Amino acid sequence: MHKHKSKLLIIEAEKTFFSYGLLLSALHQTLMKFTGYEARILLLGLDAAGKTTILYKLKLHETVTTIPTVGFNVETVEPIRNVKFTVWDVGGQDKIRSLWKYYYQNTDGLIFVVDSADPERFEEARAELIAILETDEMRGVPFVVLANKQDLPGSRRPGEVSEELGLRKIRGHQWHVQGCCATTGDGLVEGLETLTDLVKQFKKK
Repeated sequence: MHKHKSKLLIIEAEKTFFSYGLLLSALHQTLMKFTGYEARILLLGLDAAGKTTILYKLKLHETVTTIPTVGFNVETVEPIRNVKFTVWDVGGQDKIRSLWKYYYQNTDGLIFVVDSADPERFEEARAELIAILETDEMRGVPFVVLANKQDLPGSRRPGEVSEELGLRKIRGHQWHVQGCCATTGDGLVEGLETLTDLVKQFKKK
């Protein structure tokens, strides 16, 4: 019986490893579509939305550099040549908001992560997203909202998240909402594929 359980555990571990390998391969192929473009992508969202988990998937075995600054941490990862993801927590401290603009400059695309299982913070997320998009530096920048934690009970569907964030009222930006689960990687490839297309359109203008 013990040997039987051990075999099952090994099989499950192999399946998990294989699935993760497929995810990394799919993410790499998607990012390779940026070839020929220098792209600066911001990955933002409220604390506990799942940004760190998503960043881990995007690392593709690259080193993540953490740069501490006043009130928040900034992390930059370059999974493939000429594609840089800059990741930082969106905080509510008024005294540091004047610093945000330095990270908006030369941005080609935005990924905004939302905890779709925490509707009590949708209004806070909406306010932060609108504030980001209304800055001069982010004018016209396309964005993808990742409605994370779709695996949790009570999580809102992408369409519901779109309504809660008031995305249809936003003008001057191309956008898309993608349901995902950061822990398994489900939905990340699809979200990145859409962002890649939007960024390429934006850079052609």
